[in-house]
Formats: sequence, structure tokens, C-alpha cells
Amino acid sequence: MARRRFRESATKRTILFICIGNASRSQMAEGYVNAKLSDRYHASSAGLNPERVSRKAIAVMKEIGIDISEHRSKSVEEFYGKEFDYVVTLCDEAEDECPHFLNGKDYIHRGFSDPCKARGTDEELLIIYRKTRDDMIKWIDNIFGQEA
Repeated sequence: MARRRFRESATKRTILFICIGNASRSQMAEGYVNAKLSDRYHASSAGLNPERVSRKAIAVMKEIGIDISEHRSKSVEEFYGKEFDYVVTLCDEAEDECPHFLNGKDYIHRGFSDPCKARGTDEELLIIYRKTRDDMIKWIDNIFGQEA
């Protein structure tokens, strides 16, 4: 039985989501893929300049039943030398500065605005985080949800 699990996990494709801070966008993407597409993928996330995981990102993911409260921000340096099927940049800054020496078989870019930079009331900010979350989920499902 343990051997079968090893084979199943060995066939999963790997994704590294990168944004500047690894505080919201890449954290939400990692959490979504690992919660909803884990039968085919294993996701990680990193930032070029890691910051603390956003409490608002944690809150809006919890609203859809995904717990990222134990996530921690990671630097891309933690992933040097590791191979990924996909390296996905989620902001234009990360695409421009993305260390292409990361061992990605395929590079994908789709820029999303950074909800951490938004200003407003708590409720206005949650609306912005929800929009980013929902837009990313639609995009992730379109790119990765259709693969067999």
C-alpha cells in the first residue's frame, strides 16, 4: 500500500508559484492547488523578497474552506537546485527578475495586481483580496484544471 502511494505521488506534476513577497498571491495559489488539484499536482510558493503571509490572504482562503494559516513565506533561494514541471510567476516584477536558473521545465506568467499594496478600509481590502483570489482560481483552473 505504501508503495502504491509513492508511485501516485511520484506522478504528480510540481508547480512553483513566485511573486515578489510570497505574502498573498503565490500563497493563495499554492493553497488552492494543494487543496483542490492535489490528485495531479503539488504546489510550492516563494518570493524574491519574502514577507510575512498576509492575514487577509489567510482570511479569504478560509472563506472558501482552504487553510493557509500554517504557511510561511519562503525565498526562491530555498528552491535552488530543485526541479519543477512549472515555474509560474504571478506578478510582472517576478517575471522580470525571475531567476530562470530555477529548474523549471516550463515557465508560465500571468500578472495579478498585488492586494498587499491596496489601501482602504478592512472591508474594501477584503473585497480586493477576494477578487484577486477568484481571478487566480479561474486562471489556475483554466491552465491546470483541464489537464489529464
